[in-house]
Amino acid sequence: MTTSRIWAICALVLIGGALSSCSQPATPTAIEELPPPWFADITDESGIEFKHDAGPMDDHYFMPQIVGSGAAFFDFDNDGLLDLYLLQNGGPRGARNRLYRQVKRGRFEDVSAQSKLDVAGYNMGVAVADINNDGWPDVLVTQYLGVRLFLNNKDGTFSDITEKAGLSNLHWGTSAAFLDYDRDGWLDLILVVYVDYDDTQVCRAPSGERDYCSPASFSKRVSKLFRNLGPQADAKTNSPTIRFEDVSDQSGIGQTAGPGLGVVCADFDGDGWTDIFIANDGKPNHLWINQKNGTFVEQGVRRGVALNVMGNAEANMGIAWGDVDGDGLQDLFVTHLSSETNTLWKQWQRGLFRDDTSLSDLNRPRWAGTGFGTVLGDFNRDGHLDVAIVNGRVSKDITLIDDELGSFWGWYGERNQLFANDGKGKFSDISTGNLAFSGRRQIGRGLAMADFDDDGALDLVVMSVNGRARLFKNIAPNPGHWLMVRAWDKAHNRDALAADVVVRAEAKEWIRTINPGGSFLCSNDVRAHFGLGAVEKITAIEVRWPDADPERFEKGDPGFEQGAVDRIVVLEKGRGHKWENNKDKR
Repeated sequence: MTTSRIWAICALVLIGGALSSCSQPATPTAIEELPPPWFADITDESGIEFKHDAGPMDDHYFMPQIVGSGAAFFDFDNDGLLDLYLLQNGGPRGARNRLYRQVKRGRFEDVSAQSKLDVAGYNMGVAVADINNDGWPDVLVTQYLGVRLFLNNKDGTFSDITEKAGLSNLHWGTSAAFLDYDRDGWLDLILVVYVDYDDTQVCRAPSGERDYCSPASFSKRVSKLFRNLGPQADAKTNSPTIRFEDVSDQSGIGQTAGPGLGVVCADFDGDGWTDIFIANDGKPNHLWINQKNGTFVEQGVRRGVALNVMGNAEANMGIAWGDVDGDGLQDLFVTHLSSETNTLWKQWQRGLFRDDTSLSDLNRPRWAGTGFGTVLGDFNRDGHLDVAIVNGRVSKDITLIDDELGSFWGWYGERNQLFANDGKGKFSDISTGNLAFSGRRQIGRGLAMADFDDDGALDLVVMSVNGRARLFKNIAPNPGHWLMVRAWDKAHNRDALAADVVVRAEAKEWIRTINPGGSFLCSNDVRAHFGLGAVEKITAIEVRWPDADPERFEKGDPGFEQGAVDRIVVLEKGRGHKWENNKDKR
């Protein structure tokens, strides 16, 4: 019997957590009514033909292979349609990264070669932002033992300016994100570094078979912070070029090592300055609190996000940031190994978090999984953030081999997961009703989220080791109203990264952060998406700019348009009015 038949049978069996061992058909004891699907796989009709190259499948077990690669949604040509960039990590002689341009809603064409983004290498993560404030998005790619920075030439092509920009990384780079930590108007870079990997070391599974090594086998590395100095005169041409300065040590971030995998930048303590959270694999997480003077202090333990409720460090990998219970305080969700539990840290007081995983029911999945990429998004637009997770093992499961993944990779496949939010911060596992997204075993790694066709519904792209990149269109039934907000910093001619956006409708409010970085190795839609449920008109939008006083946009202000919903809004800094009488005013 094929594995697909096995999954279909397993999906109909009401056995809760026992599905984690469902490798053989079970005799149905009860048939449950499956919820309607939220996603459809439209990869074939989209024009995206991408298979991840992980490098040679041999007995070398090169560790970067199993960590995978990421993806980015961004509008590289500023035509108003989101495009898609997909990474390969098969090495310098392997397959090249691909850039797909969206030529019409839902249809993409491969423009990799002409773009000059089609580089080969051990490419891991991707971050997208406008580094020179010219209104065009630029691209950074992290690598095993490297980093690449590509400047957008505004003509559909990119130039590699890594050396000119002063960037270097001789270690294993994973996730990265841009932020303006010093409020000088130029976006800086946090580059997360993993472990000091020795590829001559031999590691084995508990069964004695050769397998990929654990990060615990190697020493930790410090992550790197680069300050954007703005345009500087090039020594050879005397023309201005963007330069970065390595400030890792003086900022404090280079003083504490951790096997970093995921990163998110946001204002964690509510003081109006952007902080940095790094998910560390098997070690306590780091929360770097901005001291407003160019330095950071690590306060993960003090603020409750370093360890789980039992005081243990887990295999922290992917990160999602959002307000799951509608209390106006944003929360933190981090994925872990299948032998652990993915963790939800809720912000119960400004800047302080607690592990509420059990209270949220996120510790009760239909099956266990080793989670990597994860996002918080309101997929059915009912006003409440849901959770999507992509899974895939990092060590062999000798109890099951998936014949569809082949004899080498078949030991590592797992199914994705989808959880619906009830509006009170509790979640139910609806994976069995979403077999397009959750029914296929794969070695899931990158998960990027965007409304790529601008229909108001959040879509997903999934990257898996040695597998196809898959594009999932949102088809959730009976969706509510929506709003998409782009916060534009006209003075700096770019998106206001780390701005918090609050949408109000009478007694209701929703908060989102302008932040494409997050998940795992990925860059998401830079716009803030709001599901509004039955709300047909909003009363105000408030923006907490990362480097200026908050502003309120309401009737009569540019971009607000009488509070209409089901549309995309662009709000420019300086065109609202001061946000008075606000308890969170900074």
